[in-house]
Amino acid sequence: MTRHFDIAVIGAGSGGLSVAAAAAQFGRSVVLFEKGEMGGDCLNYGCVPSKALLAAAKQAQAMRSAAPFGIAAVEPVVDFAAVMAHVRRAIAAIAPHDSQQRFEALGVTVIRAAARFTDACTIEAAGTRYTARRIVIATGSRPALPPIDGLAEVPFLTNETVFANTVLPAHLLIIGGGPIGLEMAQAHRRLGARVTVIEAGTPLAHDDPELAGVLLGQLRAEGVELLPATAVTRVSRTAGGIAIDAGGRTVTGSHLLVAAGREPNVEGLGLAEAGIAFTAKGITVDGRLRTSNRKVHAVGDVAGGRFTHEAGYQAGIVLRNILFALPASASAMIPHVTYTDPELAQAGLTEREARAAHGDGIKVLRWPFRDNDRAQAEGHPQGLVKIITTRRGRILGAGIVGPGAGEQIQPWILALERGLKISAMAGSVLPYPTRGEAGRRAAVSYFSSFASNPLVRRVIGLVSSLRP
Repeated sequence: MTRHFDIAVIGAGSGGLSVAAAAAQFGRSVVLFEKGEMGGDCLNYGCVPSKALLAAAKQAQAMRSAAPFGIAAVEPVVDFAAVMAHVRRAIAAIAPHDSQQRFEALGVTVIRAAARFTDACTIEAAGTRYTARRIVIATGSRPALPPIDGLAEVPFLTNETVFANTVLPAHLLIIGGGPIGLEMAQAHRRLGARVTVIEAGTPLAHDDPELAGVLLGQLRAEGVELLPATAVTRVSRTAGGIAIDAGGRTVTGSHLLVAAGREPNVEGLGLAEAGIAFTAKGITVDGRLRTSNRKVHAVGDVAGGRFTHEAGYQAGIVLRNILFALPASASAMIPHVTYTDPELAQAGLTEREARAAHGDGIKVLRWPFRDNDRAQAEGHPQGLVKIITTRRGRILGAGIVGPGAGEQIQPWILALERGLKISAMAGSVLPYPTRGEAGRRAAVSYFSSFASNPLVRRVIGLVSSLRP
């Protein structure tokens, strides 16, 4: 038996759900395949549970650090099983929005089974064949497991299993110093675990080193042991848990979390049968997110993406192509945030990237939160805003490290997307006192050099002398 649809979507994560919902609302017949949990990695194993765990850890840390406010500091009593129950409640509260029932109510046919191409436009799932005029692959990614000697012989956690753990680790060992590894490091440390992070390269290597340094300093201050530039050579089981040989030393702990990157979910899809090209980095797509099979698009992690919001953006590009025949291309820069405390947010180019692209033709603007009234009033003056512009004031990038950086970066994202100059940000009127003022003060500092410019001073003097 073969069933026919206008659009088929493989994968019910952020990108796939966005395509399926919008297409169905525009009256297209849609079939959606998902072999795992509705909502994908973000809802079940990523963004949602990690932020819920970080929120619980922040409450625990607030109890320890209340003394400067005149409130007695106490060491919190942590019920780790109850913390994980909070994480599950957060997932359950959001799950109905991504549920099979909601999408069937929208008119989507949901097939809870693995899907595989049998030819260029036919998919087989659970013994039934499906054809569609357009197909979207949104199967996401999974934790990458590095080729470390002994890893397969020891118990370890990944982001897909760590939130099911209800016993607080005595000593959590983490392989990987990227956003996932560091978020989990701080969360577990604040909840009472000893934590060691082992990173073969540089922690937060994709971020501005100046901003990342503030975050890494805070993690060290809270007791997280960071071992950068330390390659793991072997993992083995011990009587008390796990032993890691790295950098000429052995580190032992009770639990191991592997957070060493992601790899795309391309296996078992029958991509070769469909004429779809792919590499170890994912499915190969063009600017319109079309694969080598022009009837098939791919979005999100499986097409080389990194973030949930990126998958959602790409879903919009695909919808414009397949619903309205508009030749839309993915061209927006993708911001990102590491949700530790302090948060680290980046939009556009970092200083290093800007210098590589523009040489010395840039200006670097900074404003520290120690000079921000709201930050001082709240007792958290660490961090800064860092803006990169051309010499003529075109904004190239913005980075913020501090509490709420993910919220503060948003006007800078709009400025970058709309091509605004720094004068637009400097001229804005912001509520007082807010942390957002630090961004405006950084923008105003672009003009500070004009105050000492002899020509500008002569012009001001001439204008003043001519006024009555």
